[in-house]
Amino acid sequence: MIPRIYIPGDSGALALGAEKVAKAIASELAERGIEAKIVRNGSRGAYFLEPMVEVATANGRVAYGPVKPSDVKSLFDSGFLTGGHHKRWLGAPDKIPFLAKQTRLTFARCGVTDPLSLESYKKYGGLNGLTNALGLTPAAIVAEVTESGLRGRGGAGFPTGIKWKTVLDTSGDRKYIVCNADEGDSGTFADRMIMEGDPFVLIEGMTIAGIATGATKGFVYVRSEYPHAVAVMNKAVEIARKAGVLGASVLGSAYAFDMEIRVGAGAYVCGEETALLDSLEGKRGMVRAKPPLPAHKGLFGKPTVINNVISLASVPVIMDKGAAFYKDFGMGRSRGTIPIQIAGNVKHAGLFEAAFGMTLGEIVDGIGGGTATGLPVKAVQVGGPLGAYFPRALFDTPFDYEAFAAKDGLIGHAGIVVFDDTADMLKQARFAMEFCAIESCGKCTPCRIGSTRGVETIDRIAAGIEPEKNLALVTDLCNTMKFGSLCALGGFTPYPVMSSITHFPDDFKPAPVRVAAE
Repeated sequence: MIPRIYIPGDSGALALGAEKVAKAIASELAERGIEAKIVRNGSRGAYFLEPMVEVATANGRVAYGPVKPSDVKSLFDSGFLTGGHHKRWLGAPDKIPFLAKQTRLTFARCGVTDPLSLESYKKYGGLNGLTNALGLTPAAIVAEVTESGLRGRGGAGFPTGIKWKTVLDTSGDRKYIVCNADEGDSGTFADRMIMEGDPFVLIEGMTIAGIATGATKGFVYVRSEYPHAVAVMNKAVEIARKAGVLGASVLGSAYAFDMEIRVGAGAYVCGEETALLDSLEGKRGMVRAKPPLPAHKGLFGKPTVINNVISLASVPVIMDKGAAFYKDFGMGRSRGTIPIQIAGNVKHAGLFEAAFGMTLGEIVDGIGGGTATGLPVKAVQVGGPLGAYFPRALFDTPFDYEAFAAKDGLIGHAGIVVFDDTADMLKQARFAMEFCAIESCGKCTPCRIGSTRGVETIDRIAAGIEPEKNLALVTDLCNTMKFGSLCALGGFTPYPVMSSITHFPDDFKPAPVRVAAE
């Protein structure tokens, strides 16, 4: 039996040296005259252990990591092709604590399968959901997704089933499915992991969405900073089309659905659905006023479903296992699992998929292991650059849409960025305003002008100029931006700013006047 060696080829692992490790292993195999197959899988998401190399043995897969090129010779000397012990030995991947504690539904195949092998995808349950969907009416598919409680994983948390039903019930000579893969939030990488590590699950989810709503064409809108994801998705679409998963007759059925990948220029505002549609149509990405909703009049004026990557990638498991199975996970109105992305100054950075309900403290301290520097955690920003900063006093907050909203926070795309006690929260508040000023599409005054004035006002606070008066002005600006902006860019920028002021007031006080020694 030819040994199989799994070396992640996703951009996260590549950034940590996976390509050099792959070349070193290939070279060592050639030098020793050993025949083996190297599979470039996706990462399992434990990035603090990447590059993580796995070997298929008679007793299952054995992992080693983080592997450096300098480790390769000694790995072979230790008999790693048969699971031999080595200083980098981690044992069975699914027994590694970071991975063993997870509830993997959406990411069940990530790191396990060959991303561009449809046979590998099918072996691990791929296309079961689509096959089941083809045996139902569109209305029944929509009902199943609605019953599952799936909500938009891109940030807004809007019920997916309701959005699909609106498009299904809206007449149109052409309908579209648009996947928002413009993953621009700091500390987020779940979309990228799916596209690079399990692209067929996104294709399957979009195809099911098309059948459910009467759409025959789909587009994946990917940011230009994701060249690896674009390349993998293009190859996967071609493979799916040749296999009859996409095309005029989906898996031999009466339904037609095809899709293509489109690359955006990288504007943060194009993560907002209407700005994305403008960009997809070849226009400058600017927010559209609503109504009409995209579900009624979206891409090219036709009824359009716009869902995030994780929302669509969660659909196949729902259609495979059933709505009741999926709904059994989570809490309150937050059902199913959520891929939590742990980043920043943290010991165990990576993707952790779990049911809604874990507390922020359990995630940061228990899963993330605290800060990488060993200093106390000062703040955690949840939900990207527009998310609120939570202090340790709020670490008992469960990961749930409503629970976070009750604490003036938001889950967003479930990215968590950890800061230790050296962080200056005034500078973080300034960064939020500056980020908004740079990324604003300019269409509405509260966002365009408010963010610019916000930077200037926070600079005056930092300089000790009328701090109380300027703090009041920042608060007023945030109130105007929150309720007057057309979209979430201006509307959510107040979250990081006001949470910084509320929870870390000492960072906004003038520095003590130093008296020169006489």
